[in-house]
Amino acid sequence: MVNQERLVAEFLELVQIDSLTFKERQMADALMGKMKEMGLEVYEDRAGEKYNGEAGNVIGRLKGNKEGPALLFLAHMDRVEPGTGIKPVVEEGVIRSEGKTILASDNCAGIVAILEALRVLKEKGDSHPDIEVAFTIAEEGGLFGAKALETGQLRAKTAYTFDSSGPVGSLVVRAPAQDGIKITVRGRASHAGVAPEEGINAIQAASRAIASLKVGRIDKETTSNIGVISGGKATNIVPDQVEIKGEVRSLVEKRVDEETKKMAQVFVKEAAVLGAQVDFRHERLYSSFHIGEEEEVSLRAVKALKKLGLKPERQALGGGSDANILNAGGIRCLNLGNGSRKVHTTDEEISVENLVKTAEFCHALMIT
Repeated sequence: MVNQERLVAEFLELVQIDSLTFKERQMADALMGKMKEMGLEVYEDRAGEKYNGEAGNVIGRLKGNKEGPALLFLAHMDRVEPGTGIKPVVEEGVIRSEGKTILASDNCAGIVAILEALRVLKEKGDSHPDIEVAFTIAEEGGLFGAKALETGQLRAKTAYTFDSSGPVGSLVVRAPAQDGIKITVRGRASHAGVAPEEGINAIQAASRAIASLKVGRIDKETTSNIGVISGGKATNIVPDQVEIKGEVRSLVEKRVDEETKKMAQVFVKEAAVLGAQVDFRHERLYSSFHIGEEEEVSLRAVKALKKLGLKPERQALGGGSDANILNAGGIRCLNLGNGSRKVHTTDEEISVENLVKTAEFCHALMIT
C-alpha cells in the first residue's frame, strides 16, 4: 500500500530543505509543487505577510468522491535550531542526522505521511470525502501559522496533525493552556564602588522573587518556568533594570490564571522589600483542549487504528501544538504520534517502520 522507498526518499529530500521559523519559502514552494502534481487545488495564504515572514501557510484541497464531512490534515513546515544544513543518515532502519543538527522529523514526518497518503489514495482510487491539507508556518515560534490560518475558508470541522513524538497510535486528547510572561524589575542606578547605598539593585530584587517562587512541576497538571534573565550594564554600576521571561502551563485553564497571578504577587512583594518596582505582563498564548472518547474526531482515529491492527492510546501532553489553536477556533483536532524520538535535539531520530506506520495511519483516516 504505502511505497516505503518513495516515502523515505521524500523524507530525506525534505529534511534537507532549510526551513526555520519564518524562513519557510523553499519548503512552501516544494510542497505546493508536490500537491499540484497530485491534482490538488493549492494556494498560499497571507500568514507570512502578517508576521513579516518569507511564506504563508500552504493549503491544498482534494475533492471527495463520496459523501461525508470534510477532513483536514496538518503538519508544520518549520523546525528548531540547529536546523539548517541537515545531512540525514539511514542506519539499520533508523534515520538520524549526522549529529551536528536536528533531524527535523518534527515535523517532516507529518508532512511526508500526508503526501504519501494522498498519493496512495489517488493510485488506489479509494473513496474519500473532501480532504483539505494545511502546511503551517512558524509552529515552533509560537503556533503563529495556525493562529493566522483563515479557518473560515476551510470546510472541515474534523482535523488531524501528526506532531507528537509519541508512538504511532497515540492520540493526544488533552493539552495545556500557556501564559507567556514578561517581567521588568526597575531599581535605581548608582556607582557600585562609590555610592552603592544610593542604588537599588534590580537583579537582587528579581533574585529575591525568583528564589521565593515554586517553579517546575507545580502539580500533576501544572508547570511553571523562569527561562530568560537579562539585565545590567557593567560590574561597576548598580543595575537599574532586569528583564525576566517565563511561562505557566496547565491542562486546567483556571490553574494557569492562578499560577500567573501568584507569580505576579510574589514579584511585587519581594521587589518592594528593596524598593524596586515591577512591570508584570502576561499573554495567553493558547488555550487548553480536551477531546472526549465519543467525539467524531476520536471515533474515526480509533477505527482507523484498529483497521491497521494498532492499539489506540489516549494521552495528555504537556506541550502545545497547532491542535490547540484549531480546537479553540471550533475545528476539533487530534494531535497524533509519529514515532519520532528525542526531538529538538541533535540525537533526534525516527525509524523507517514508524514513518511507514504514520503514512498508513494517515491514509486509513482519509478512507475510514
